[in-house]
Order: sequence, then C-alpha cells, then structure tokens
Amino acid sequence: MTTKNDIVLRPRFKMEINENNESILKRFEATRNDKSEFITTRVDNHIFIKFPKEKQHFWSPQLHLEIDYAEEGSSLLHGLYGPNPTVWTMFMFLHFMVAGLFIAFGIWAYTNWRLNTEFAVQLSIMFLMILIWFVLYFAGRIGRDTSKKDMFMLRDFMNKTLKS
Repeated sequence: MTTKNDIVLRPRFKMEINENNESILKRFEATRNDKSEFITTRVDNHIFIKFPKEKQHFWSPQLHLEIDYAEEGSSLLHGLYGPNPTVWTMFMFLHFMVAGLFIAFGIWAYTNWRLNTEFAVQLSIMFLMILIWFVLYFAGRIGRDTSKKDMFMLRDFMNKTLKS
C-alpha cells in the first residue's frame, strides 16, 4: 500500500486473495468478539475497522474493506482509508460551500462588469474563496499525515487477520 500519492487524500488499494470471501469475512467478524484494539463491523461483504472512541482523535482514520467473490477459491479485496465519515462529510460540505460562493460571486462580478459598474469586491471574495480552498486541501493533507501511523496500525491488523 502506497500513501505517497501527492493528490489522493483517501488512499485506496486492491489485492487478490486465494481464499473464499465468506471465510475471510467470518474471520474478520470473529475479531469483533476478541478484546482487540480495534472495532470491527461487518455489513454484507463490507468490513469497517476503526479505533475505539477513547483512542480516537479528530484525524483518526478508519479502514473500509470490501471483500468480493472473484472465482472459485479466490476473492478480491478493495480497501479504502478515510477519516471518520462525519469529518469527511464536513470537509465535503465546506468544499461545496466554497465552490458555490465562488460561482455566485463570479456571476455577480460578470454581471457588474457587463453593466460597467464596480466589481472589485466580488473579485476579492472570489480570490478569498480560492485561498480557503487551498487551506481546506492542506488541512486534509495535514490530517492524513498526522494519521499515517494509525493507518499502518490498521493495515497491520488487517494483514494479521488475513493470515490467521
């Protein structure tokens, strides 16, 4: 798994496993009863691995695994590291709000330009929206870098469970 990609905030990976998907899913489900350091949840062929509440911080990642049937005796595992869904939803909301304001002030600036009236304020706010966009992006990058150690812990837990 590579987390060095410069653009991706939610790293993904895929691997083929020479084992039936149901046996793998049951193995992950069995870890739910163990007193391990992670909370494991299963919904159909999806596994969610996250830290317990007392060990979580704002940037705590979770690992979402989808284990699909590939062919007889093998399965395909798709993994996605991401922040808590609440944090991700907040970031997406802020991104869409900034984009919406940028477009609205762009329309207003264009209208004022066509009417030969002053439009410097609208352009200034559009520039501010671009700056806020970059701040949000780099905040996400800082969050990902802050939680890298946690991502490796999740990966090690996944690998240990797959090998057991």
